[in-house]
Amino acid sequence: MLPLKDKDKALVQKLLSSGCCPRCVLRFCCINVQSAYKRPPQEILKELIEFIGDNSTVEISETKTQSDADAGQEAAEAPPPKRFKPDETGPTREEESPVCVLCLGILQEHCDQTLVSKMAETVKAEKYEFDTLVLSVSLPAQLCVREHSCWLHVKTELREKSLVLGKDDVIQVKEAFKWVMQSLVSKALGGAAVSAFEVGVEFVHPETDKDCHFLFCELLCFQSVFTRMAVVKALEKISEANFLKHYPSPPTRPSSSCESRDIQCLHTSVFIAGRYNKFSRSLPQTPWLIGGERRMESSVEELIAGPSWTCFNFSSSGREDVDVRTLGNGRPFAMELLNPHKSWFSREQIKQLQQTINSSSDKIHVRDLQIVSRDAMGRMKEGEEEKTKTYRALVWTQKPIQKEDICFLNDIKELTLDQKTPLRVLHRRALAVRPRVIHSMSSEYRDSHHFYLALKTQAGTYIKEFVHGDFGRTKPNMCELLQTEADILELDVESVDVDWPPPIPE
Repeated sequence: MLPLKDKDKALVQKLLSSGCCPRCVLRFCCINVQSAYKRPPQEILKELIEFIGDNSTVEISETKTQSDADAGQEAAEAPPPKRFKPDETGPTREEESPVCVLCLGILQEHCDQTLVSKMAETVKAEKYEFDTLVLSVSLPAQLCVREHSCWLHVKTELREKSLVLGKDDVIQVKEAFKWVMQSLVSKALGGAAVSAFEVGVEFVHPETDKDCHFLFCELLCFQSVFTRMAVVKALEKISEANFLKHYPSPPTRPSSSCESRDIQCLHTSVFIAGRYNKFSRSLPQTPWLIGGERRMESSVEELIAGPSWTCFNFSSSGREDVDVRTLGNGRPFAMELLNPHKSWFSREQIKQLQQTINSSSDKIHVRDLQIVSRDAMGRMKEGEEEKTKTYRALVWTQKPIQKEDICFLNDIKELTLDQKTPLRVLHRRALAVRPRVIHSMSSEYRDSHHFYLALKTQAGTYIKEFVHGDFGRTKPNMCELLQTEADILELDVESVDVDWPPPIPE
């Protein structure tokens, strides 16, 4: 039995007479029991007729439905209405009725096994692997106009009976469609549950495309694209009287049903994280292009992605310059795989993938490769500015030095720098003075013009600029401390102190 109440009788009668399909009648009666929508439309219609009254008849106009006022004026000239009487042996209302004035046939012709099979075939042809499924649907914007029109049509009569039907209380076509189709599509694809993998269908109805035009003409907001959101906002601005002056209530009957367009498949992103070492001084982190031309043969990003992934986003906890190596425990990174056809990897598959990456090049090495959640990605980004990093640099000095000349560097702790945006990155970073802290330094004498400098710094410190001063844009700097010109010949990242992702035993 449908969960209808006595107060719904007048509403059911009016909606059926206006050309609404059985499922749209349930929507306007605010029925949110999913099983009710899954029943065949013929069964729903039969029970609706019985609910109205055992010997009741439902008037169905064969001409275009007019507003109540116009219908009253032309009642004398109008032909007698055709009457439908349920008959178990005869044709049903569903077989005889025109396309629904509200859903434009979406809840009639398109909630069936034909569309289910089409969607299932598309998914299987794309060879997606997934455990969970969500169904999405894109509807014509004019459905909002038709629903508003029908709501105004029944609102007056309900008010006379001291009943209220809030516009937001009406079950949306999209929800009703999903309630009917979700389980059918899932079953056709092997019983997948609802969640990560999305298969969607878009409906269009060219016949009623112009239903929305009057809204924007009245609001003096002319546009060529009528999105669903734009129509909803326009309906909020136009008065009921102005709406009824330009649009019939209830809506006119369409002669054709909606058309379903290409089925689209989309899998939510999968995130793979790990740490990488970079051993080359001629390898950028990401593809280096200037004026559309490649400057380096490859990049860390491309060596990690290899032939396995072609559609992805690469991110890391900071980045090193092309001539800087990353040693020690490596730099945390993550790959967001976009719309992956394969979404599940066993521990053995991840281990094999890591071995494949490491054997493909001697320029990089990957460790701790693993699947992570989207939320876990925030841990990596937190480390870009908040954590510490350790460096080792080979420094050249213009003036000759002795071991004693650099010993004082070992005693410097918590040195605060004011770093104006370096000239070399000014094209991609805003001009600002950023305070940065060097927590500790130690020196290792090599010869009269060279020494090794080890530093533990706040993340985001520009080490090259600290050494050569960047024309005074970093203060203090090594040139000021040593009272001689100085520069970096080699720089290595020794550690990135971000405890993410979790280490995995080899």
